[in-house]
Amino acid sequence: MTALPDATRLRFDQEVVKYPADQAQSAVMACLAIVQQEQGFVSAESEKLIAAYLGMPPIAVHEVTTFYNMYNQEPLGRFKLNVCTNLPCQLRDGQEALNHLCGSLGVEEGGTTADGLFTVQKSECLGACADAPVLLVNDRQMVSFMSHARLDELVATLKAAT
Repeated sequence: MTALPDATRLRFDQEVVKYPADQAQSAVMACLAIVQQEQGFVSAESEKLIAAYLGMPPIAVHEVTTFYNMYNQEPLGRFKLNVCTNLPCQLRDGQEALNHLCGSLGVEEGGTTADGLFTVQKSECLGACADAPVLLVNDRQMVSFMSHARLDELVATLKAAT
């Protein structure tokens, strides 16, 4: 992307107006989410375009991109599966759920399947400790109590949706 497409700029405009005129940079997370939704990841070039649009230093946008694990800095699978491996989930088989997913999909943690459908990552706390093990699909949908059978069902459901 060498310039912001008009449709993207319009979406950015709709986010920026939610903040005081001198605080456009407050919309940085929303703008990053829009770019990721449209492109699947946030490139260094996209970060620079967002920075120019919001009137902030490119490094400030990059700091936000790299701080939050919901922003992908490279293309990933169509379905990003983030499995919580924080201590409460660990105590309720979070790592085992991650290992099962990786094994059944034939990838290492952080890897993407050969068909480009799934990327499996571990994540920190998703805030649903009582429902462990939990995972987040594409940073939007949380699924809970993920036994091996439920993990297999989720993968089958997502494959069927393609």
